[in-house]
Amino acid sequence: MLNTRYLWAITAGALLTLQAVRVGAQQLIEIEEPTTRQQQPLPLKQRAQITYDAYILGPGDGLQIELLDLPELSGTFSIGPDGTLYLPRLRALYVEGLTVEELRYFLTEQFRAYVRDPQIYVRPVIYRPIRIYVSGEVKRPGYYTLSGNTERQNLSTTADIAQARRGTSTTTIRPGLGQVPGGLTTSAPSNGLSTSGALFPTVFDAIRSAEGITPYSNLSKVQVTRKRALNLGGGRIRANLNFLSLITGGDESQNIRLFDGDVVRVTKSNIVMKEQLLQAGQTNLSPQFMSVFVSGRVQSPGGVVVPQGSAMNQAIALAGGRKLLSGKVEFIRFTREGEIDRRIFNYNPNAPSDDYRNPVLMSGDLINLRESPLSATAEMLNEFAAPIVGIYSVYSIFNDF
Repeated sequence: MLNTRYLWAITAGALLTLQAVRVGAQQLIEIEEPTTRQQQPLPLKQRAQITYDAYILGPGDGLQIELLDLPELSGTFSIGPDGTLYLPRLRALYVEGLTVEELRYFLTEQFRAYVRDPQIYVRPVIYRPIRIYVSGEVKRPGYYTLSGNTERQNLSTTADIAQARRGTSTTTIRPGLGQVPGGLTTSAPSNGLSTSGALFPTVFDAIRSAEGITPYSNLSKVQVTRKRALNLGGGRIRANLNFLSLITGGDESQNIRLFDGDVVRVTKSNIVMKEQLLQAGQTNLSPQFMSVFVSGRVQSPGGVVVPQGSAMNQAIALAGGRKLLSGKVEFIRFTREGEIDRRIFNYNPNAPSDDYRNPVLMSGDLINLRESPLSATAEMLNEFAAPIVGIYSVYSIFNDF
């Protein structure tokens, strides 16, 4: 079984190196992406010996369980909210936290009381929605629940279960891209199975659910941390991904499939990643537009919707441009650390994007074009003169009568 697992991982499309550190149950294994990879076909012998030793079962998973030559004890069953699996003869069994291989061994031992030398086959046919945590330099870090984009999310009715037992439209075979040692998999499921029409949640889906990236997101350094199955040593495993290569070159091996409980972290850069932001803006990774607020001496003050990657001068132009006699520009941004980035500078329409006087915008930025001394004086005179002119006009009207 051990050799089979490593042969499967070595010959898969996303070849990764494993660096294990033995620190008991809390061990953390780092996986680095090598600079070169080779796509090698999987031997037929290995294709026939697929194992399920990475996916950890939980409530909502649907399993097809077959006892050889015993159809009355076979069928498709789902794990309940309490983590139990209800089976004929055995009744309720607590199976949450087991891998599929561990469940197969567990059921074999349980059925020995009723069947001589039971031969049991188990495979997942329905994958539950997953709950992950997205942290780091994304617009809205936090917990997110992601589900596969499937035509059929669960086997909830008797008709659905009957159809699954007949094997009609329940599963489709897809060429799996392989499994990384320790349980991190590429975008296609390592077992090559998926629900009908399923698109399993990936790193791309996680970042998009967190409303995309910021100008300081470093997509070349994305980490995914995952719980490791007990039969693989327990602890946690972490993969370091160059997610930017997916956007720039379509490297799907960096867009790995996510499992329940995964933590996705996007590293923060010390500088604005302008080129990356523009490339990501051409995809649906982040919202296409964002809102900023422009006030002061512009033609149309108020909220302005600008494309992702826009700079301050573009927002001023969309607000109708400056009025005559405008003064300095005040730029205000509330940072995630609770600080205020406040800049005051002379307006320069020719300043390059990401210059100090023309910063790349983030959603919620405030731009205020101040009054100049001359415009402030004119405004003050207007305030004084307006009441006098009004009074004189009223006086002139009554004087005519």
